[in-house]
Amino acid sequence: MTLLSKVSGTRHRLRRCLSVAAIACVLAPLPGITIPDASAADAQPAAGPAMMHLLSAQQYRQIIDDTFGPDIEVNGRFTTETRRAGLLAISSGVTSVTMAEMEAFDNLARSIAAQVTDRTRRDYLIPCKPASERAVDDACAAKFFEATGRFLFRRPLTTDEVKIQVEAAARATEKVKNFYEGLSLSLASMLASPEFLFRQEIPVSDPAQPGQYVLDSYSKASRLSFFLWNSQPDAELLRAAQAGDLNTPAGIAKQVDRMIASRRFEGVVRNFFSDMLRFDDFGNLQKDATVFPKFSLTVSSDAAEQTLLTLVDLLVTQHGDYRDIFTTRRTFLTTTLAAIYGVPLVKSTPRMEPPSWQPYEYEEGNPRAGILSHISFTALHSHPARTSATIRGKALREVFLCQTVPNPPANVNFTVVQNTDNPLYKTARERLTAHSTNPACAGCHKITDPIGLSLEKFDGSGSFRNDENGAHIDTAGAFNGKPFSNPLELGKVLHDDPGATDCLVTRAVSYALGREIADGEKPWHTALNKSFADDQYRLPELFRRIATSPEFFRTAEPQKLPVKTAASSN
Repeated sequence: MTLLSKVSGTRHRLRRCLSVAAIACVLAPLPGITIPDASAADAQPAAGPAMMHLLSAQQYRQIIDDTFGPDIEVNGRFTTETRRAGLLAISSGVTSVTMAEMEAFDNLARSIAAQVTDRTRRDYLIPCKPASERAVDDACAAKFFEATGRFLFRRPLTTDEVKIQVEAAARATEKVKNFYEGLSLSLASMLASPEFLFRQEIPVSDPAQPGQYVLDSYSKASRLSFFLWNSQPDAELLRAAQAGDLNTPAGIAKQVDRMIASRRFEGVVRNFFSDMLRFDDFGNLQKDATVFPKFSLTVSSDAAEQTLLTLVDLLVTQHGDYRDIFTTRRTFLTTTLAAIYGVPLVKSTPRMEPPSWQPYEYEEGNPRAGILSHISFTALHSHPARTSATIRGKALREVFLCQTVPNPPANVNFTVVQNTDNPLYKTARERLTAHSTNPACAGCHKITDPIGLSLEKFDGSGSFRNDENGAHIDTAGAFNGKPFSNPLELGKVLHDDPGATDCLVTRAVSYALGREIADGEKPWHTALNKSFADDQYRLPELFRRIATSPEFFRTAEPQKLPVKTAASSN
């Protein structure tokens, strides 16, 4: 069965279910939906395939907020995201949705629809009042679904789609004798439909280039909005799509400039770096309280926020050079973080209220600079009771340089590395040197340990130390033939390494497209690398270049569904 037929069948059964028994309808019998893997599609010379993306939990919540307001509670279970090519954002295009997850979406849809139509919200969320609350009012229902559906489906509803929702609401109203309950049940079916849950991109022939394909106007609007705002298109973007403005470079540039100038763009920068820096791993971060008594859940939460505040300030507010993330001394701290960092921070509240964020700049001579010295890196990429130069070195290469470091063989003995009390090997460098004499381990350790060991003066909680077990910690090493003696010098080496900016471009393009870069798009990637340098490595300019590029909206030729003949049906 093709994806299209699965989606079509799911939609039909949803509507049939709602129209036959509005109250008892559930999604349990529905087959699971699988989104095809984009990497399996045939690559075209100039573009990758159009995609179908499942909404992420964050996108789902933001859409409900944008459509109905922030007081709607969204409490439900969402599909687990899996990191792919360095990003969770790519997994939404290669995710399987089980029957149980579809049923969870249905339950969530019912909860939201009930809140939208309850007595406390209906007066301002529903643009009309029925002639009678106990009777059908098709005109009012149509007005509601036309206005609301335009945002939920990210395009105007067709006449037939409006008719289906209105008829479903009418049948439910006749059954329960309440207009708002009937409207709620019909709205729930819309919120549980594939048209809402999945962002389906529609390719059309490119009139300017015969034989080539681009996204249609509303797909362009969605691709722009989810890239730059991580949510659905707003009214202005939908208007531009309907008017054909997104079919011209000037029309696209106008919308991109407007969106990047919005405060909502900061939210996308936060979301992008949370994904790129693997901050979802904070949910599983644990530290041994006997070894690191200052580390707590508050520290864990604040650590991620510190880095995000630093990045937004440097890259958006200050419009700074991306490479400076490795060397900047400017950051933001709470008193809780300051205690681990061992720096003075004046309490901003005289009554010992919860700590607020304060800008802070490390003085010259302080061993910290750049986000590699943040707890969000040093503690996140360490063991519960000790550091790990190997894990830190691996993370640095994979996160910031887009390199792949293989996992260790299954039969490797880690006893020497794990025993921090061994009197023969007091420091991590000594233990790793002894461990890496194993030929099976030497290759990977050669590329991870020299850079990971440069951060050994930051313990597993992120606190600074000079010695381990009474022995001085040596942080000297080399990266790509360039020597360094401490974390500050490593930051400068990374600042100047072209691999760091190349990786950022790769991650940004993949995040924007929701898939890996296709072979035919590599010249575009190369051009973006050059323009990124020309723009002095400014992140907003990179995002603007991506969003205004013709390549951003090109797609491969749509796959043709096989024609079913009488012979093949037998």
